[in-house]
Amino acid sequence: MAVDHASGASGAPDEATRTPVTADDVQHAVRLALTALRAGLGADWDGRAGTLEWSCWETVEHLADDLFAYAAQLGPEVPPSDEAVPFAWVVRREGAPPNVIFADRAAGPRGLLQVLEACGAMLTAMVRTTPAEVRSHHVFGVSDAEGFAAMGVVETLVHTHDLAQGLGLAWTPPAGLCDRVLARLFPHAPTDSDRWATLLWATGRGELPRHGRLESWRWYGAVPDC
Repeated sequence: MAVDHASGASGAPDEATRTPVTADDVQHAVRLALTALRAGLGADWDGRAGTLEWSCWETVEHLADDLFAYAAQLGPEVPPSDEAVPFAWVVRREGAPPNVIFADRAAGPRGLLQVLEACGAMLTAMVRTTPAEVRSHHVFGVSDAEGFAAMGVVETLVHTHDLAQGLGLAWTPPAGLCDRVLARLFPHAPTDSDRWATLLWATGRGELPRHGRLESWRWYGAVPDC
């Protein structure tokens, strides 16, 4: 993902009135995703996840890994401001995502989703207990617990979209949840369009009226000016 948008676009929510993203939002997003994905336990988890090059199994591992990594980034007593916590990421096949977290294939899709649930719980707990003044490194801007919560929610919502496409499932998350993460991480996004469609657009997964599909995208994780 490469940056090609300016932050602070006209119409972006005012920081003083924006509703923060919370640990409850992380928990809610993960629980909604798990409910949707459990309807596909009998599907082919080795098929591609939507437009991604990864399988559905690899995509869940990647999502779990994201949630774990965001939790871990907040974990040290003095979180790093210039680098990720140095876990050893592994790529198991060419083109697969680099992960710390992998699920035991013998546990099947049900076990895979339990791994996702556990990693979601870790991020929820870290966001809930990390003081607001704590900052930690992310490639898209040194962030706070709310920022990592928003990142976790975005990853959960959009990768569940990818998985739903691959597994043949229905998936439409709540507009309010989408709106809160858009306001926190995507200040350039339109504010007058459907919130879920806008989040898909902002993450390169769809089009909006007067806004074509993005060829590259990113979010803005740095703590907003108050």
